[in-house]
Amino acid sequence: DALPISNSGKIIFDENNPNKVIVKKLALCVADRPDMELDLSGDLTNLKKQVFIIKEGISYKIRIDFIVQREIVHGLKYVQKTYRLGVPVDKMTHMVGSYPPKMEIQSYTTPAEDAPSGMMARGSYTVHSLFTDDDKKEHLKWEWVFEIKKDWKDN
Repeated sequence: DALPISNSGKIIFDENNPNKVIVKKLALCVADRPDMELDLSGDLTNLKKQVFIIKEGISYKIRIDFIVQREIVHGLKYVQKTYRLGVPVDKMTHMVGSYPPKMEIQSYTTPAEDAPSGMMARGSYTVHSLFTDDDKKEHLKWEWVFEIKKDWKDN
């Protein structure tokens, strides 16, 4: 079972995509609940309309699914800045690591974080996410929204 390889011997997942890193999906992972997923392979402008509802105080992880093609990528980083009412409230940077090209999706999961809790923490948050590397190449930059609620229900 040979992998599809271009004439140059490099692993090419998507011939039409010149990028080394193709970010496919972000998933918000909470124990005992289905993952909440954002498809990052299409139109990113609609992501802010897809609001994640998060119960206050829960522990969650973020998983990013991506493909590396053409050549190895060094020092991948996931940077997330969270805003509430336009004011920055949190920033985290995760060192994802170096990855070789592969024909399958690779993923990185952040360590567990606790969602804020209490009446003052409830409300809507906007997140600016960036997948970058040691060369400061922006592989993908996107915005998404979550709401902290008292419970999992939408009201």
